[in-house]
Formats: sequence, structure tokens, C-alpha cells
Amino acid sequence: MKHLIIDEAKCIGCGLCKQVCIRDNIEIVDGKAVDIESNCFDCGQCSTLCPTNAITIKAYDNDNEEIEDYNPDSIPVSYDDMLQFYKQRRTCRWFKDEKISQETFDKLMKGAYYSPNRQNIQDVEFVVVDEKMPEFIDHIYSIISAKEDEFFRIKQVGEYLRDENHDPKRHPLLWEGQQLLLAFSENKTDAVIAMTRIELLAYSLGLGGFHSLFIGMADEVDNKELMKFFPEIDSAKHMYAAFVIGIPRVKYRRTRPHKEIKLHYM
Repeated sequence: MKHLIIDEAKCIGCGLCKQVCIRDNIEIVDGKAVDIESNCFDCGQCSTLCPTNAITIKAYDNDNEEIEDYNPDSIPVSYDDMLQFYKQRRTCRWFKDEKISQETFDKLMKGAYYSPNRQNIQDVEFVVVDEKMPEFIDHIYSIISAKEDEFFRIKQVGEYLRDENHDPKRHPLLWEGQQLLLAFSENKTDAVIAMTRIELLAYSLGLGGFHSLFIGMADEVDNKELMKFFPEIDSAKHMYAAFVIGIPRVKYRRTRPHKEIKLHYM
């Protein structure tokens, strides 16, 4: 089956598409690029490199409005600006009593839309936990309570949930968070990269949050039990990232010191 639509009138036979195809799916025949029906996996390298825009990926023929040209010699963000952005990003657990809108979450998904993934599988999907937060936290605790003796924080969660007079702003898993963004995939790297891009994009919109170790731990303890809460998601997937997200009510003024990053040359 052919995966590419090649406009012969536009194709100049330069061979750039053939050079970047890691599946050897393109040949230059009589001065024109030809899809030879090998094992193309719709990565799009050929279409994004073509100088005359002669190649279209059949699988995304209905999404051409998402294609935009740009100057490959012009990087939109400088190294110094990007590094400063990283410096100012801070973990946040204290939020305003205001929820993020669905429109804003849709904006954040653009970060995942352009995220790289293995073999172009694109199987990462997300869940915003909002109205079902109490039921979800109960479900999480029922799973991670198996490690209560190992982690004091998990014991705190149980005590908090059993205490009818608990402080709603001192939740041991959410703190002041009211919304939670979860990433699911069959591959951990794909999910984590996508969530990281979303998190940084969120910071650019004035949002903040933190990655939850203990909510994520539920997948490690009992993935099958965890996935019962998400019947709409393929049970073969794992919840590889959990990000408590909100509108910060505090603003940090300076960076803090970190341990030196070790770099080894082999």
C-alpha cells in the first residue's frame, strides 16, 4: 500500500526525500520521487524536507491545515532565553481557588501534538481528572496503601482521608491542587516526553504544578487495578505521568542551587 501522495508536477527529483527515509521507501525514477510501497510508517520526514512541498502523507491528508512553513535557518528562541525559561520554571503546590478551563487544556495539548514518539506510533493519550477527583484519590489510595509501611506520605494520605475534619488545603497528594493531568502510553519515554512538553507550555501560560510520585506509583503497584478507573483507555497502556496542575498563588523570585550534573564522556 502506498503511503505517500507525490505531486509529480511539483517534484524536482532532488532526492532529499530519499536521503532522509530510514525505511528506504522512496526511489528517484526518471527524475521523480516514487513511493515504492515498502514499509513506510508515516513519519513525515520526507514531506517536511521537500523544497517544493510535493509530498503529502495519506494518513494525514485531512489534517493539512496543521502544516505550516517556517524558515529552517531561524530558531525562534535563543539559547539564553530558553535556559532562562528553564531556570524560572519551579515546582508549585500552592494554587488559586480557580480551575483551568477546557479551552486552556486544549491549548496545552498542542505540546503533546508536536511531541516525538517511538516509530511514529503516537499512542499517548491524556485524562484530566476534575469532578471525579475524590473517587480517583480513593482508588489511588486503595492501591498504594500496600506500601504504607514503606512510605510515610502514603500513611498520611490514609489518615487524611479518614479524618472528617481534615484541612482541604493540605492534601498529602494534591496539596491545593484541584485538577490532575495523567498521561497514558505503552511506552514510558513517549508519555514522559509529552507530559514534559505540556508542563513547560503550561508555564508559558502562567500555570504551574508538580509531578506526583505517589499517584504515579499506583501504576507500578497494580496497573490492572488502576486501569479499571479508565475503561475508555486501552488496558495495555500504563499511566506513566501524573501532573497536578493549577494557577499558582505564589510567585518565585530567584533560582535555588542544585547538585552538579555529572557528564561522562566514554
